[in-house]
Amino acid sequence: MNLTRKDIEDLKEEIEFRKNERPKILEELKEARAQGDLSENFEYHCAKRKNNQNNSRIRYLEKLIDTANIIEDNAGDDQVGVGDEITVLFEDEGEEETYTLLSTLKSDTLNNIISIESPLGKALRYKKVGDRVKVNVNEEISYFVTVKAIKKSES
Repeated sequence: MNLTRKDIEDLKEEIEFRKNERPKILEELKEARAQGDLSENFEYHCAKRKNNQNNSRIRYLEKLIDTANIIEDNAGDDQVGVGDEITVLFEDEGEEETYTLLSTLKSDTLNNIISIESPLGKALRYKKVGDRVKVNVNEEISYFVTVKAIKKSES
């Protein structure tokens, strides 16, 4: 997965937070275990599930970091880069939409946050205002957009 350095930092922060939660979770597990019969102990099963989920999430995040391809944003001040807000005109519909371009990890299409790995994200990266861009969805489907505005990210 392609991730930015900021993505890696965010993942490391979550790992640290979850590792700091471990003693509290283990204490909850210990207290629930002390209540007796484990086969019918709801608190024990909940605490055990919480501990397993936390540990599983830590392993998942560590694997993401270990296998990540760190991308650099070399976009110029007048080019679309990671974190930028881009307004595009869809030529077929004659409608404008505004998107934020981020990594796949942070994409959220319901909130117009698109991935740099999506067809539209790939097509827009490094483009300038006024550029007409062909977006290839697959071998058979494509469409054109025009970059109308770029609002550079604060970071």
